[in-house]
Amino acid sequence: MPQGLKNAPATFNRCVTHLLRSVRNRAPSDFDDVFVHSRAVNGETDVEVHKEHLRKLLGLMCKHKLYANLKKCIFGASEIPILGCLVGKNGELRQFLGLATYLRKYVENYAGKIRPLSQLLKKGAEWKWTAECQQAFDAVKQGLTKTPILAVADQDRPFHVVWDASDIAIGCALMQHDHECFVCVVYYQSRQLKPAEHNYPVHDKKLPSMKYVLAKFQVYLLGNHLQTDGQTERVNRVLGDLLKS
Repeated sequence: MPQGLKNAPATFNRCVTHLLRSVRNRAPSDFDDVFVHSRAVNGETDVEVHKEHLRKLLGLMCKHKLYANLKKCIFGASEIPILGCLVGKNGELRQFLGLATYLRKYVENYAGKIRPLSQLLKKGAEWKWTAECQQAFDAVKQGLTKTPILAVADQDRPFHVVWDASDIAIGCALMQHDHECFVCVVYYQSRQLKPAEHNYPVHDKKLPSMKYVLAKFQVYLLGNHLQTDGQTERVNRVLGDLLKS
């Protein structure tokens, strides 16, 4: 393909994707990079399976006259750089948390539930899957599959905001009453406490959570009358001052 064509990258990427479509489940491609991943199956070792995957891929490339630069090839590695990240065999937990975090608005107290799992991914942490980790894993999965289903926000109805703080996380929920006067959850938000916030007394932990509420739900609350469920007089007084300013 001639150099300098404006649509050359897209055309080449589409061509490679089409020609290697039969092996894309085990050898996905990104423009001129192809990544082959394998694991042990049916009594064969991961190395044996990997050799077979490479044999099929290289056979397709030879058939369609696609050439690889040997100096840039990496074979039999436990992890490889992909799009600026190191992808290896130990990334299943990180992959699960990435997907779950994307859907965190559906899970009540998500940050608190995943804490045992996120601790395993910290630098220097010992990998030890405990009963607490399994409970956290099951709790997140259950939270993503059970009701309540989130409601669509109605800007013509008042909002009800609930927030709270624990020793490990702060969380909040945006709620509304529907036309049948049932309380419906519109959005869940939560995050783990920062190291310095762990030293705060209980009433001071609620202040960051209040700020977190106003920042996360600003698009819903700005310019609207809202009701809050604050559990201390200090929080209610500060919130009242914020709403008046």
